[in-house]
Amino acid sequence: MIQTAKLSVTEYETIVETGIFSDRRIELIEGNLIEVSPETPYHANCNNKLYKYFLTLFNSLADVRSAHPISLINSEPQPDLVLAKLPDSLYDNKHPEPEDIYLLIEISYSTLSYDLNEKKRVYAKSNIQEYWIIDLENYRLIIFKSPHGDDYQNQLELKTGFVFCLAFPDVTIEVNKLIN
Repeated sequence: MIQTAKLSVTEYETIVETGIFSDRRIELIEGNLIEVSPETPYHANCNNKLYKYFLTLFNSLADVRSAHPISLINSEPQPDLVLAKLPDSLYDNKHPEPEDIYLLIEISYSTLSYDLNEKKRVYAKSNIQEYWIIDLENYRLIIFKSPHGDDYQNQLELKTGFVFCLAFPDVTIEVNKLIN
C-alpha cells in the first residue's frame, strides 16, 4: 500500500524558509502541500478593495491581515483576509493561531467548491469562530459561525444588506461592498 507523507507545520515552515517554493503559491492543508491557483487581476483587486474597506472599519480594533499565513493544526493556509487580535507585535515570531483570529475571509472566484469543503472543514476543526466566503461568481456572502467538529452549526447567505462580525457587533459591514 502506498501512502502519502504528511508534513507538520514546523516541517512545512522549514521547507518554505529554504526558498524552494519562492516562485509558487503553496499552502499546507491537513499535512498536504496544495498548489494554489495563480491570482487573477480581478481576485487581486477585490482582495485589495476588501483590505482597504476593512482597514477603515477595524483599524483600531483588530490587526487586518491580507493574504498572509495563519497556523492551524497540520495546516498553514493563507486566507484572503483575517481580523486578528492586537497588538500586531504578537505576530513578530508566529503566525496568528485560532485563538488570535476573530474573522477569516476567503474570496472565491474559481475556488468555491474548495472553499466550501476542504477549507471550511479545516477552519471548523481548528475552531475558527467565524468564516466568511465572498462568492464573486454568484454575488453573495456566505457566513459560517459556531464551529462544531469539522463543520459549522450556522450558515447564512446574503446578497444585500448589512452584517457584523461576532467579535465587533457595533461595526456595520455593507454586504454590497464585499460582493460588488
